This record gives sequence, C-alpha cells and structure tokens, in this order.
Amino acid sequence: MYLSRFLSIHALWVTVSSVMQPYPLVWGHYDVCKTQIYTEEGKVWDYMACQPESTDMTKYLKVKLDPPDITCGDPPESFCAMGNPYMCNNECDASTPELAHPPELMFDFEGRHPSTFWQSATWKEYPKPLQVNITLSWSKTIELTDNIVITFESGRPDQMILEKSLDYGRTWQPYQYYATDCLDAFHMDPKSVKDLSQHTVLEIICTEEYSTGYTTNSKIIHFEIKDRFAFFAGPRLRNMASLYGQLDTTKKLRDFFTVTDLRIRLLRPAVGEIFVDELHLARYFYAISDIKVRGRCKCNLHATVCVYDNSKLTCECEHNTTGPDCGKCKKNYQGRPWSPGSYLPIPKGTANTCIPSISSIGNSPKFNRIWPNISSLEVSNPKQANVCDNELLHCQNGGTCHNNLRCLCPAAYTGIFCEKLRCEEAGSCGSDSGQAAPPQCSPALLLLTALLGTASPLAF
Repeated sequence: MYLSRFLSIHALWVTVSSVMQPYPLVWGHYDVCKTQIYTEEGKVWDYMACQPESTDMTKYLKVKLDPPDITCGDPPESFCAMGNPYMCNNECDASTPELAHPPELMFDFEGRHPSTFWQSATWKEYPKPLQVNITLSWSKTIELTDNIVITFESGRPDQMILEKSLDYGRTWQPYQYYATDCLDAFHMDPKSVKDLSQHTVLEIICTEEYSTGYTTNSKIIHFEIKDRFAFFAGPRLRNMASLYGQLDTTKKLRDFFTVTDLRIRLLRPAVGEIFVDELHLARYFYAISDIKVRGRCKCNLHATVCVYDNSKLTCECEHNTTGPDCGKCKKNYQGRPWSPGSYLPIPKGTANTCIPSISSIGNSPKFNRIWPNISSLEVSNPKQANVCDNELLHCQNGGTCHNNLRCLCPAAYTGIFCEKLRCEEAGSCGSDSGQAAPPQCSPALLLLTALLGTASPLAF
C-alpha cells in the first residue's frame, strides 16, 4: 500500500513538473541519489542515478589570453566607435579603472549600462594578423547542458574557431568554425545545425550565420547544444528518454558534450568591407562583454553535489565510488567492476553501486578472528561476487534480490540473505511454533551476518 502510494505521488510530481516546465531542464530528473521506500519489510533505501544541477559554469573557470599582452590599455590607446571610423575619441587605459577592459569583464554581472567588456588592442600592426586565443579552463570534466553564447561589443569576427579539450588542454579538437566566407577561410562549405541529423549530429561544421560584420545589430555568436539534443529529444526536448538512451549507449555522443577546457580562437576582426581601411586601423579590434557556458560537473551519475573549494571543483561521490569524476570504486568495494550510472529507466535511472568484495573483507583482522580458515572456501572469482546474486552469496528461502544490494525476504524469514527465521530472531521458535528448524547457513553467510548484522539491510 505504501509503495503504491509513493509511486503514485512520484508519478504525479513528474506530471506536474512537465506541465510547469514546457522546456524541461536537461537531465533534470537525476538530482537524488537515494530515497527511502516502503516494502513489506519496512523502509529500505532505493538507490538511483544522480548528478549535480546544471549551473552557470563561468563562475568556476580560469581564463588565459594568448598573447598575454593583447588586452588594450598598456600603453593607453584610442579606438574608433564600431561602424564609424571617424569617431575615434574612445580611450582604453589599463591604469584607470573607468577606462580599463580586463579579461574578467567577459564574465561579470551584466545589466549595467553601458555594458562592461574585455577589449583587445587595435589592429595597428596590420597587415600582421590580429589573432587572440581565449582559453577557459575548469580543471574538471564538465558536461554542457545549454548553448554556449558569446556576446561581442565589437563587430562579430570575420573568422573564428571554437575548440574543446577533453584532456586539460593537452590536445584540442574543433567544435565549430565561424566565417563570413567559409569556403575562403576554411575550405569548407557553409552549413547550419539545422542541416544536420541524428546520423550527422557530431559533424564539425562551418557556419556563416554569426559572422556578419557591421551590417547587422546582432552581437551574439552561438554554439548550439540544445539544437543537437533536439535531434533525439524532439524540438521542445520532451522525449528525454530517447536522448538518455543515446547518451547511455553512444560514448562518442557523451564525449561530444563533455569538456575540460574551451578555446575561442579569434582569427580576423570584423572588417565589414572587402578591403581593410589602413587609414583607420583603430576601428578594428575584438571586444567581448559576456560569455555564457552552462553545464554541470561530470560525476558519472554517482554524485548529486559538486563543491568548489580552493579554486577546484570536486564531485562528492556516492554509491561507494571515488575519484575526480567518481570514476572508480572505493577500496574494499571492488565486488564487481566499476560502471557509470545509467539514465535509464526513467525517471530514476540505475545507480550501479559499487559493492564490497569478499577478498577485501577477508583481509580484515575482524574477519580473521571470526573465520580464520575462510581461505579454504571455494569461491571461483570473489572479486566479481555480487552481494545477493552469486553462487556463494545468494538469497535463501525464496528471497528475491533487489538491485543487487539486498534480499527481499518472505514473511517468515529475515536477515541479509533471508537465512534466518523471523521467529528465531524474536526468540519464539520451538516445537510448538509450527515452524521448521532454521536453515543451515554457509560459512560465508555466517561470516557476513556476524560482520554486518542481520537486523538491518545493507546500507552502502
């Protein structure tokens, strides 16, 4: 009765949430690692896949410019207003706070007028290329959940590449090319994300959609994450089960949305004309007022919380996992190989909890005192033993295994493996009880019972 009531309330919550959020948050279901549910045995822990909330990841990044002295203002210089080469009375001066444009202004709180922004030096060394690399680093693997959005206060660049790294900047791969003329700049035919499909969603494209110079009022460049999600989840991201299934089974797709670093390569500033006006080079520069990167720590569906401490992001791993990304089992919990959590089945997913290994228990002094001859037990592969569904360790007396974590016992039995009569625990078993004699337990079951106790389920 309690279980059905819990499931009904949960189903109602999911329905109400979907109604209240016409654009559901991506991966929003997986924010709880475990919950208590009611069974015939009472309250037990039910383990789920989980992950941290999606958030603004620019709060946690470090930014690096190359060349490092490319920011304007040292020495002070004048620059021309965007689109008007004859208004060149604007000044950039790094020594004056009101006139300085340092890199951190790409990530500050927007909404002030005029907008704050980072700005590069002007193209005074033309025809030498004016190029800048802006590297955003997290020192942590993160998963992107929304579009990357870059807002320029100058004209949008004529040529730009967005790149990603999965190994903390050791190697880089292109995410997308941007140009006013893709064929001329990168020898690629122009495309948009709308030209892709489920089968080509990982294709690296060059787009001309965001690289117009002065002929438009728009200042924004996008890298479309949600449009790629939509190939699997539908235009309004309603069919998340389809996306989850693809992410579960296709490593290349998961890796596509996963980064440790991003790099914005500004290769040619907005010119807006066929030729560069060499008499007014102060009109050519880069200026960025805002960069949005929304995502979450990658914790392999084994953590709800990612903490930021000492300038470092760290998953608070659950399910007996450990490591920066919860990517391995804790010591003494290698009872089966580590596995990431699974998004499926919706809405709880599968936790794939790490479980104790018999061999690790056998090395403890307490173990040796209780059963000194345990090494003589025949266990074909103890490191692969599951808690309650194994040749040696399995549910007794009609008990059923629940998520490989504990046995659900018939009414007359109790204990970790249903190896003990309930009447025996209560001290009421006897010739007049009508119950059969207690079953004989194997040495391993007796051992685990002594180590872990029989009155409560395994609580990992």
